[in-house]
Amino acid sequence: MASVLKVDKLDPQSGTALEIGTSGDTITVPTGAGLTVTDEVKTNKISPATGTAFALGDSGDTFTVPSGATIVNSGTATGFGGGKVLQVINGTTTTETASSTTAYADTTLTADITCAATSSTVLVLVNQTGLLKNSSDNGVACQLLRDATSLGSFENDAGRDGGTGLNIVGGTGYCKLDSPSSTSALTYKTQFRCAVSSSASVGVQHNSCTSSITLIEIGA
Repeated sequence: MASVLKVDKLDPQSGTALEIGTSGDTITVPTGAGLTVTDEVKTNKISPATGTAFALGDSGDTFTVPSGATIVNSGTATGFGGGKVLQVINGTTTTETASSTTAYADTTLTADITCAATSSTVLVLVNQTGLLKNSSDNGVACQLLRDATSLGSFENDAGRDGGTGLNIVGGTGYCKLDSPSSTSALTYKTQFRCAVSSSASVGVQHNSCTSSITLIEIGA
């Protein structure tokens, strides 16, 4: 039969160290009882007594991470509200590329990203520079792709002036909020083509201008 020990206070017999139980023992605080520590608790792990849910503190409490301490998340952060920037990827190119066809070709502007969660969205910011049409009545058409999927076209007539001379429009921008629903590696890139005809060439990154693409993963 278990015995009951009733005391108001436990102190160490000597020194300042007090040990409760022995290795392998289980110390149980029953339901309805509270354990209050007014100073510091040191432990290597805190786990839920049952199930998989663990609550830390009560509504209105404030938890402070002191300067110099680090919180490492090896899982998925949830419940912190939407709009978290999880990562930023940037890609650039200065490779001058020309085309004399109305079929899309790669501009060499590309960036890869692997999202942390399928619920994330990716904000894609494109700055496509050095657009030109070489001669004749032509223009530059561009499009954005995620892998092999077209996410939209932009500047379908960039650089076009109706004349027969060289025309350099400079650059153009494009913004797309994409929902890839994937945690696999994704490649975003731009392509370009002759907007009107293939009678004269068009180009991007003329004179080695720098084009850039920025991928921003936003958590749900």
